[in-house]
Amino acid sequence: MAFNMDMKEIAQIRLENARDLAKQAGGTTPFAIKVDREPTQMSRVMGSNPTKNIGSRLARHIESCFGKPTGWLDQDHQNGVKQDVTSYDANTLPTPQPIRYNRYPVISSVQAGKFAECIVPYPTGMEDQHETTDYDAKGPAFWLEVSGDSMTAPAGVKPSIPEGTLVLVDTGIEATPGKLVVAQLDESNEATFKKYIVESGQKYLKPLNPAYPLIPINGNCRIIGVAVEAKTKL
Repeated sequence: MAFNMDMKEIAQIRLENARDLAKQAGGTTPFAIKVDREPTQMSRVMGSNPTKNIGSRLARHIESCFGKPTGWLDQDHQNGVKQDVTSYDANTLPTPQPIRYNRYPVISSVQAGKFAECIVPYPTGMEDQHETTDYDAKGPAFWLEVSGDSMTAPAGVKPSIPEGTLVLVDTGIEATPGKLVVAQLDESNEATFKKYIVESGQKYLKPLNPAYPLIPINGNCRIIGVAVEAKTKL
């Protein structure tokens, strides 16, 4: 008796769809990076000989990471929904393009309300925690977690960087007025996250929360990087 495609189990459908997404991403490892999981974990659920099924929670997470609607992974796209690639002419067969993601270390928290201890970037391979992004840094980059509310702007004002936000700092970008920066005190490891401004020739670090004062830059600190991305986890 021929196998009825309509009788596929949900585990098999999810497996096939996940493997298709992995092909689009450029392989299991880029797929794992995109969904913020270890490659070995993904191999166990979608490798050549999977030992675990893709559960509902992981399925919804994968859909979210790839911008798919809820339930997409549970639909049999190979059964009349997704076009069979064998129907393409050999000369027009689309080539999946890998999605490039970069991993940068989370090295410390930065106190947004006042100067606080901050660890400078470690050489690659010495960090315990990483976060991924499609941003390609111009120099050494790292994530810092915002603590305090000095960068929380009033309601309706943008940008606003609330406590708990992970901020990606690129040390290879020039700090120009208007940029959000991390500044480090001279001869110390203390740093703060603020907006860099210049008024009447005087340089300042400006909180986005108007309840906090301006911090004059008068040779007491140096700007070590520019914030290029913010990520908030709920």
